[in-house]
Amino acid sequence: MATTPQEILRIERDIVNVLKNIYDPEIPVNIYDLGLIYEIDVRPGGDTDITMTLTAPTCPVAEQLVEDVRQQVGKVNGVAAVEVTLVFDPPWDRSMISEEALLELGLL
Repeated sequence: MATTPQEILRIERDIVNVLKNIYDPEIPVNIYDLGLIYEIDVRPGGDTDITMTLTAPTCPVAEQLVEDVRQQVGKVNGVAAVEVTLVFDPPWDRSMISEEALLELGLL
């Protein structure tokens, strides 16, 4: 159970590491560096809310990607429950991609 600010920060770091291992099937970059994760909120007790988007509202693997996030984040030590909210406002665009991912894609 996350009770201290330090424990919550550790859990958030672990969640980011997990998210960096989930890839958008259409772009060879993880969803975190693509900028698809808008917010990670870990509350005392370990309940966690993830707010994310997709590169396009019509993404054919939307359900699977959201379920992958839910399942993988749920495995993080200290996470009690996971709620993933899919939003399209603000809409995703290339400016949200991390510099590291831009380099990986050859866009810098």
